[in-house]
Amino acid sequence: MSAFNAIGEKREVQRDDFTPGIEPQATWCPGCGDFSVLKALKGAMTELGKNPDEVLLVTGIGCSGKLNSYFESYGFHTLHGRSLPVARAAKLANPDLEVVAAGGDGDGYGIGGNHFTHTARENHDMTYIVFNNEIFGLTKGQTSPTSPKGHKSKTQPHGSAKDPVRPLSMSLTSGASYVARTAAVNPNQAQEILLEAIKHDGFAHIDFLTQCPTWNKDAKQYVPYIDIQENEEYDFDVTDRIEASEMMYETESALHEGKVLTGRYYRDDDRISYGEEKRALGDMPEEPLAERYHDDSYEWERSYDMLDAHK
Repeated sequence: MSAFNAIGEKREVQRDDFTPGIEPQATWCPGCGDFSVLKALKGAMTELGKNPDEVLLVTGIGCSGKLNSYFESYGFHTLHGRSLPVARAAKLANPDLEVVAAGGDGDGYGIGGNHFTHTARENHDMTYIVFNNEIFGLTKGQTSPTSPKGHKSKTQPHGSAKDPVRPLSMSLTSGASYVARTAAVNPNQAQEILLEAIKHDGFAHIDFLTQCPTWNKDAKQYVPYIDIQENEEYDFDVTDRIEASEMMYETESALHEGKVLTGRYYRDDDRISYGEEKRALGDMPEEPLAERYHDDSYEWERSYDMLDAHK
């Protein structure tokens, strides 16, 4: 089975199909929120009916980067902050492949912040999970872009003088067509949101709050949490950019005041993805490039030969 002939193959999928034989047991620290991301992703893919040969999981550097070691599918472990450009290329070359990218808050909102902004702006069809524990975990506790102002660490011993980034607001402003936040302590909501995000045609960004009991004891476990879709106090239209923006700002302000709000914040189902737009303009061939080069009898072409504009 390969990523080409497996796509569309109908067979019963079990959660254990996504557990690799080489590293079946994740080795994150006890109590780490990353375990919940892995569980939710396995559950979402199983519910969606995808099999491992139809999925590509691209990760960056950090504790989150081990996700594709513990998840049975095609995988690509990239450089720090570089999971999105690799994921974009894979999706453009093989549009039928289900592509998920993942990284930490330092990886995604710091080192890879530029890629995050432009991937959202172009609305590439993929799901992006950011493990947000407000700390650099793998490198042992440095201040990250989402660390709260005043947070003390080995790189900011007197407390951070900077306000944290607002990832939900940044995502909406950049152009993401699906934006949500969930938490490791809410596994049912996490799986539901991941399922929605994977089904969404366009760039789906999930800010996933993952507690780090080893290096960020200040963040604790993000409890108690409030599901904004289940609470009458938070009534807004997720398809309205202005209302979504106001709700995101309230959510990001409340987090460091001890109130954890999670849920769906914005979605635009009408906007076409980058790949669809390029194919509609004739800038990309209808037949996936990956399938062409998978055929042993295919003669390789130079890219400019495929486009009238370059002839």
